[in-house]
Amino acid sequence: MNEENERNHGPQRLDDIMQRWGLDNHDLVTSSIEQLTHKQVQKARQGRQLTLKMMQKVARTLNICIWNGLSDEEKESYYEYIHRDLFTYAKGYAPEWVDPNIALLQARAAKK
Repeated sequence: MNEENERNHGPQRLDDIMQRWGLDNHDLVTSSIEQLTHKQVQKARQGRQLTLKMMQKVARTLNICIWNGLSDEEKESYYEYIHRDLFTYAKGYAPEWVDPNIALLQARAAKK
């Protein structure tokens, strides 16, 4: 396998989580206090291998973006994602992991 293919890991869990929360790349970019770019978010979603520092930056920004849209009551039950929850190539990634925010998402959908 050549080096280019070794750095492409396919669609990431980040992409699925963003879709569930109704977020797009622009939402993360505008929420970022760390100057995240559209290109960086797109690479993260598509599975282009990122450094640990960049994976953590994306995770922090995702949490900020979601957090800003939650009510005070919802914030109490919100689970903050960490990089190993979002990227299949991150150390500690667990394929059997189930998103702890599923109940929160379902409750939000029921209110609408």
